[in-house]
Amino acid sequence: MALTIAAVAIVLAPSSGWSQGAAYPARLVRIVNPVAPGGNQDIVARAYAEQLARGFGQPVVVESRPGSSAVVGTRYVKSAPPDGYTLLAISNTFARVPSIKADAGYDPLMDFTAVSQTCDVPLVLVVNPALPVKTVQELIALAKRRPGELTSAASGVGSTGHVATAMFSRQAGIRMLDVQYKGAAPAVVDLVGGHVMLRFDQVTTSLPLIRSGKLRALGVTTRTRSAVLVDVPTLQEAGLAGFHDSTFNGFVAPTGTPREVIERLRAEVAKAAAFPELHDRFKEQGIDFVASKSAEEFAGFLRKQVNEFAILARQAKITVN
Repeated sequence: MALTIAAVAIVLAPSSGWSQGAAYPARLVRIVNPVAPGGNQDIVARAYAEQLARGFGQPVVVESRPGSSAVVGTRYVKSAPPDGYTLLAISNTFARVPSIKADAGYDPLMDFTAVSQTCDVPLVLVVNPALPVKTVQELIALAKRRPGELTSAASGVGSTGHVATAMFSRQAGIRMLDVQYKGAAPAVVDLVGGHVMLRFDQVTTSLPLIRSGKLRALGVTTRTRSAVLVDVPTLQEAGLAGFHDSTFNGFVAPTGTPREVIERLRAEVAKAAAFPELHDRFKEQGIDFVASKSAEEFAGFLRKQVNEFAILARQAKITVN
């Protein structure tokens, strides 16, 4: 397995005010990214690594250990010593995979300790401009006239886009044909090429194509409009009451990591999330840097994600063959 390591060797004076955990960190801290490098999850982890290194006064590196729906890297961190020196960068996949993959080999709530959320990325419902719809309601009406005919591109069963499509279809009372791809890139290529008709995609991926007119945005999945797509309504505004789904990122550590270490980590994440230059730079790309107010808050968030998706997976019969 290829191992990609990007070290952020920024060693400055450590943050003041640390007493109980004065010895932490005393050496390099690793953040394991369990998906392929180059995507949002990887980019966000590296941005935080740079800021954490500044706060810790120790190097922080990001290691990419992708494979099997993020299971490879997740299991690696699960087995790491619970000392705060090996963290896992997570997204929605972390909370969802055990519900649909029998051999996932980890429990997101029992095997890990929550640290903090790091960002939130809206999804956007995009269609090929050749599809004769300009609003969400027009899309729903077309899908009802042509049940099972409209094709929706997803990056694999249980992926963020696939789950959003399942949620949308259930709430709208429609049936579409899912077309699964090995990643977001080929899915978007086929959507632009007209080989599939629509997709729920991360705003960061689709934004240039929306702006160039190669894709048409119908709605975003967050409760408020995206700062980079202010003219695009939310799905709630478009008539799907209560609809909300987005891509979150965060950090977790192996279960048993000392509480004072978790709190030191969370505090540094919060400082990084509030760093104006970093926050503003990513905001322009549609990524909202956020931090949990407490580790307990993020643990509760993860619990809700796990439980709600388990119900959806059973109802929508989402499984990995």
